[in-house]
Formats: sequence, structure tokens, C-alpha cells
Amino acid sequence: MVHRVGGKKLNRDTNHRKALLRNLANSLILSEKIETTEAKAKAVRPVVEKLITKAKQDDLHNRRQIAAVLPTEVAIRKMMDLIGPKFKERPGGYTRITKLGPRVGDAAPMVRLEFVENVSAVAEPQKTKEEKPKKSKITVKKISKEVKDKKETKAKKKEKK
Repeated sequence: MVHRVGGKKLNRDTNHRKALLRNLANSLILSEKIETTEAKAKAVRPVVEKLITKAKQDDLHNRRQIAAVLPTEVAIRKMMDLIGPKFKERPGGYTRITKLGPRVGDAAPMVRLEFVENVSAVAEPQKTKEEKPKKSKITVKKISKEVKDKKETKAKKKEKK
């Protein structure tokens, strides 16, 4: 008799369920928020939170344990370099589930799973808009006139031949 086995089966066999949770965790780490069903979000939340707890201490053992779950190298690097240090002081509760309402097709309860703190703010500081120098009408007219002149000279050379 097996006691205290946790987790939802999500109507999938073991391999399909593991692949689903890995891919959802990977998507959450790369895009920082995902919209999915409530059951899937509640199933993937502990997976992601355990990965973040491991990423807070950057060593080879934890990196390999994270690599065993996450399928892409980009997600592993982002987890170890950005997300782990961002949540270094937080003792837990790294993600938030926000209810969105029922899905149109089958009325499944949809939610948004996202990080509590903005991770991309650490990665990329806010970009300032760089204004492009406006082209004056005079330069555009001059350029178009030069192009016309070149075309006319080519046409004259062809006529002479």
C-alpha cells in the first residue's frame, strides 16, 4: 500500500504528464507568464517553485538538478543567472495564480501563472526611446532629383550606342 503520494494525474499517463509539466515550467521561465487551465497551473506551480529554490544557490549540483527537469539550455541559464538571484531573499511563494474566467470552447477555468516579482526588469533595464533624426523634405527632393539624373544619363548612354 502506497501512502501519501501527491500530485494530480491530469488524465495523462506518466510520461505525458512529466513532459507536460516540464514544458509548462520551461514556458513559464522563458516567457515569465503563461495562461493555462487551473488544474495544470496548480500542478506545475510546485515544480517551478522547487526549481527556483534550487537556483537560489548557484552550484554545479543544483544546476544539474535543474537541467534534469528543464529541456532547454536557455531556460537553465535564465533560471540560474536571473531568477535565482532575484528571489534570493524570498523564503518561498515565487509564483502567483490569477483567475481569468472560463475558456470559450469547453468552459474550463483558465488562469494566468506568473512570477510575483518582475524578472525581466533585472534582465533588461527599461529602454529609452531613441528618436530618429527626421528627414527634411529638401534632402528627399535632392536625393530623388539625383536618382532621376542618373537614370537620364544611363538612358542617354544607351541611345548613343
